[in-house]
Amino acid sequence: MTTYSIRTFGDPVLRRPTAEVTEIDGAFAKIVGAMYETMYEAPGVGLAAPQVGVQQQFFVYDIGEGPSVLVNPVIVSGEGEWVYEEGCLSLPGLAFEISRPKLVTVKAIDLDGNEVIVEGDEMLGRVFLHEIDHLQGVLMLDHLDPDERKLAMKMLREQAFAGSVPGAAVPRSDHAL
Repeated sequence: MTTYSIRTFGDPVLRRPTAEVTEIDGAFAKIVGAMYETMYEAPGVGLAAPQVGVQQQFFVYDIGEGPSVLVNPVIVSGEGEWVYEEGCLSLPGLAFEISRPKLVTVKAIDLDGNEVIVEGDEMLGRVFLHEIDHLQGVLMLDHLDPDERKLAMKMLREQAFAGSVPGAAVPRSDHAL
């Protein structure tokens, strides 16, 4: 199966809100399949459509319970607080502690076109929120305090410079969503 290139920081597609999915058909299922392959190859636990240049409201994920997709997801509720070191496939090598709700409920459509309501606690809830942020053009950088954001931007500039040096490696985060 084909995989996609993951768009990284600086690509304007990551900052654009996405359009609703209006048709779930065989072509859409092929895109979802390629996104699963891309997510596993990265490796990551979640991947939103804009991260591969698709401007539609859906994401794939797998936190070890098998692959799933949520189409046109809407956050219904969030409760509690959970701080966790979060990374992002579109921000390789960066990870920061970010506070998000501990328990999240999302309403969406599955690959069969059925409405589903799913709850995610801790990691799964974080994946839902992180990927839904991507669908709205929001990056994890937007959840950092000013000092952390300044540090992240410095690290991204250094990576960009290192990436222009032949043989330079860009580190990956163990917490990439």
